[in-house]
Amino acid sequence: MGANGHPHVMAYYFKQWLGFEMPFHRHDATEIMYTIQGYCEIEIQSQPSHTEKVALKKGEFIIINANVAHRLLVDEANPCRMLNVEFRFIPNKGVFPSIQQLAAEDDLLFALLASEAPYLVLRDGDEVYHIMKSLVLELDKAANKSDLMVQLLITQLLIRIARVWRETVNSGEAQSERYVKISMEYLHQNYDRDIQVKDIAGAVNLHPGYLQRIFKSLTGQTLMAYLTGIRMEKAKMLLLETDVPISDICDYIGVGSRQYFHMLFKDYTGLTPTDFRKSMYAEKRNYPERS
Repeated sequence: MGANGHPHVMAYYFKQWLGFEMPFHRHDATEIMYTIQGYCEIEIQSQPSHTEKVALKKGEFIIINANVAHRLLVDEANPCRMLNVEFRFIPNKGVFPSIQQLAAEDDLLFALLASEAPYLVLRDGDEVYHIMKSLVLELDKAANKSDLMVQLLITQLLIRIARVWRETVNSGEAQSERYVKISMEYLHQNYDRDIQVKDIAGAVNLHPGYLQRIFKSLTGQTLMAYLTGIRMEKAKMLLLETDVPISDICDYIGVGSRQYFHMLFKDYTGLTPTDFRKSMYAEKRNYPERS
């Protein structure tokens, strides 16, 4: 967030949006967009050639870093009520500790301020909303507002967001492990079928691209590489322990093409299926079972 000094609120408002397409824009303030009711989408252009779309439902909010291009999209059939707060950091004034001093005493706040992510999407348990609302009501007092109260509230807001972020990360890591485990079980149970990534993603109710990312992150393999490993190990077992004809083994392991099976097997073992079976038979003859 480029935190330096005190957080200072530049703009804030409640707004009911309906059938609205905001043009891409950027500003030198960090923006928090909180969905109070309804549904909306935010498009983020973190790089000139890269645009991402984020959906926000009731109780969800997004923090967009300063100078990141973005725009709001609201469908006519789905109105959206939001609370927005924009702030940036200004030089210290008064006796209230700087954000750096506070972050030095709170590891989660420090991590949030140090994050270089262009945006974060989080789900609230109402605490963030209540702090934002209290901040806006205090700012609305104009001449009667307390600068100290404003600093306390915006600092409390950032600390609370930092905690929500950490809880989300921790929960996401545990959930990712669960999705990967279910995906592995699905592959072990269905390797004999024609499987595509979308089928695995459907089994765990995730977007295929997201499942691919978390699977690769946690296992070091792609989904299809993991599936190929299962199939090749099953093929090795069939070649070694059964008399199933090599020409039929591809059907047992879900590889439709015999030529493709031979290519995969040689890449995996360094041997053709025929050579593998012969070598295994030779080993059995050389090492007879003891009675």
